[in-house]
Amino acid sequence: MAPVRAESDTTGGSFVGSWRVTDRSAPAVLPPSLRVPLGPVAVLAALVVVVLGVLYAGHGEPGTVDRWVVRPTADSVRPPWRYVALALDFLGEPGGAVMLVGAAVTGCLLLRRPRGAVLVVAGAGVAVGAATLLKHVVGRTIHGDGNLSYPSGHTAFATALACAVALLAAGRLRLGGTAGTSLVLAAALVAGAPMGWAQVALGAHYPTDVLGGWCTALAVTPATAWLVDRTADRLAERTAERTADADRRERR
Repeated sequence: MAPVRAESDTTGGSFVGSWRVTDRSAPAVLPPSLRVPLGPVAVLAALVVVVLGVLYAGHGEPGTVDRWVVRPTADSVRPPWRYVALALDFLGEPGGAVMLVGAAVTGCLLLRRPRGAVLVVAGAGVAVGAATLLKHVVGRTIHGDGNLSYPSGHTAFATALACAVALLAAGRLRLGGTAGTSLVLAAALVAGAPMGWAQVALGAHYPTDVLGGWCTALAVTPATAWLVDRTADRLAERTAERTADADRRERR
């Protein structure tokens, strides 16, 4: 097949045959301005996850930091705060998680951001999947051998979902690197801290489990967003090339 000839136009795109191909078929879910600043954040978060995992591998008791924060028990909080903790915990359970993800996906589709909808689902799924895998690798337990605890999947889910939404907001608002990174980290804290508190308050996790879950989401969500963009861009390019080829064949 002869090479495709592309001609530049004044709007930043190019023409392939009679079809105009833009540099990007849809807004990126990982804005270019955030790729560099979020890189070190993700690497640092991954290092924290690894270090904590090594420190507490195979343990079944709270560590020094955990005891300093609070000794987890089933009665760490009393009503009415216990009801708040239970409500937050529900949002990390399958039923509550489906509700949150469904609402976020619906919002993305209404705003015509299909890539955003993919990121919401993929970001939350990858974070929970990574946390589940790490639990079996690390083997830390709480309240018995069958209760794997590190890292907290609930905290990873809440943080990843908030990070995904914050990335979409940063792109829509066209925020720069500093402002966009601050928004993502603030969203991660606002979502992760309450969920983490609920997990510790209900005795489901140690404080360091919560930190591990929070960092897991910070490590995998930017990488997931980058993969979503890369995959979508490649699919768009292939579709444009096939369309241009079909157009040329029709003209012959």
